[in-house]
Amino acid sequence: MPLRTPASVALAASLVATLLVAGCGQDDDPSVATPSAPATSAAPPSAATTAPSPTASPTPSAPAADREIVVTIAKRRISPPTGRITVGKGELVRITVTSDVSDELHVHGYDLGARLPAGTPGSVEFRADKTGLYEVETHETELVLFQLVVR
Repeated sequence: MPLRTPASVALAASLVATLLVAGCGQDDDPSVATPSAPATSAAPPSAATTAPSPTASPTPSAPAADREIVVTIAKRRISPPTGRITVGKGELVRITVTSDVSDELHVHGYDLGARLPAGTPGSVEFRADKTGLYEVETHETELVLFQLVVR
């Protein structure tokens, strides 16, 4: 009979979570952030980078995004409807999604993601530093929310 210690249960849960995140197929290691901690591909410089301090606190407010994209999912319907959204290269982009079911947001090409607890907004924030066409989707419900065009 196998032993079920807290450590072995935690290891099993971690392995399952890793397999679920890797299930997308197009990206090997997407970053997943909790809704309260947006993922970023390029963090803006801060005082902490010039003078590291173990007691440094985060800035009181996040910088305003150049482009805010807000999507709502209810009963598998996407609002605004799926389409293409164009942003300029170098813009700071924030994508916020609220879903009526638990899911995971994923931005292909940038390897960013966020957990989407049912009814709670989840966000990713990043600098659009790579030109191209990128799908923004949910993993569990496999909905394409929109295609992001970076020019």
